[in-house]
Amino acid sequence: MARTKSNGNGRIDRLEEGMAALSHAQANLVQAQANLVQANAALALQHTAFLARMAEIDARMAETNRINSERFARIEAILMEHSRILRALPDAVRDKIGFKTPPQQSTE
Repeated sequence: MARTKSNGNGRIDRLEEGMAALSHAQANLVQAQANLVQANAALALQHTAFLARMAEIDARMAETNRINSERFARIEAILMEHSRILRALPDAVRDKIGFKTPPQQSTE
């Protein structure tokens, strides 16, 4: 730092240098704070966009789950009906071809 004389009294005065350094440091601090505010604003925008996207994904997932549940319920109903038809098929075939089962003999 350069030394300056003040008031012509020959004393070395560093007060002006200190004030200039303080002013410079304060300006740097203000700039750093402004940068942080901008960074926080950008982060807040990204966070808001992220939350909106997550809400959209959650809504689509809920809709997909609802559709899948309905679809699986229909498939289960169809499978139960097919199982009922398959269980009744042997009797229906016997009746169709006229096959009569012999009466059960009691073993008493």
